[in-house]
Amino acid sequence: MYTQLEQRNSPRPPVNVGTLQKMKADGEKIASLTAYDASFGVLVDEAGVDFVLVGDSLGMVIQGHETTVPVTMEDMLYHTRAVARGVHRPFLVADMPFMSYATKEQALGNAVRLMQDGGAKMVKLESGPSQVGIVEFLAGHDIPVCAHIGLKPQSVHKVGGFRVQGRDHDAAERMKRDAIDLQSAGADVILLECIPAQLGGEITNELDVPVIGIGAGPHVDGQILVLYDILDITTGRKPRFTRNFMQGATGPLEAIRAFVDAVKDRSYPAAEHCF
Repeated sequence: MYTQLEQRNSPRPPVNVGTLQKMKADGEKIASLTAYDASFGVLVDEAGVDFVLVGDSLGMVIQGHETTVPVTMEDMLYHTRAVARGVHRPFLVADMPFMSYATKEQALGNAVRLMQDGGAKMVKLESGPSQVGIVEFLAGHDIPVCAHIGLKPQSVHKVGGFRVQGRDHDAAERMKRDAIDLQSAGADVILLECIPAQLGGEITNELDVPVIGIGAGPHVDGQILVLYDILDITTGRKPRFTRNFMQGATGPLEAIRAFVDAVKDRSYPAAEHCF
């Protein structure tokens, strides 16, 4: 009946917020990947991934859209449910899609759906000064939150494309303040996307909560990539920060294990993956 108590002393106890905080304190890198269905959920679990994100990136890699903007709550619920059936040890996080958290009440309602109906353990929302109150509201209702700053794909039309953020001094200082404010509001994890490596390290050193990066350099607490990128499924030009782990692998499971090992031993990301 009490599954969490039964699994606590198992060889592979489920990852939770406390686990991630301990990994940061101990200097152990957090290996993170996206997943969108039960089959890949099983693989990332077996490979030893710590943190699994059902990302709204599914709009691009699964649905074929040019951005994540068309993804709906129903899409996110469908894919989160599917992944939840495949993962047991990893900490499962689900994206809040475009315009699903415009108000505090809307954010709470949709976060509850992702957790109760979808099986997520945490929700992620693209954040900034205007989302601090929403993060605080969710945290006040015991909703675990991952706050996403840096490049925010849902704002791609506003910022003019997929570009590195925080290159100039003023933008970097604003991002640091945003990260501190979001932590103070109750964010349990900060995700940094597509920023200079030095800035990624500075923000990580400023914060007590775990910081996971995608294209944010080697000095963050963990790394996350899109599963389809590391398995060389994605066609066309790929972001600079990605690496094809299928090279030399006999199959997807071995490739995912190679990614986990590379994150843990700090060989990924290398200089060529950083800004």
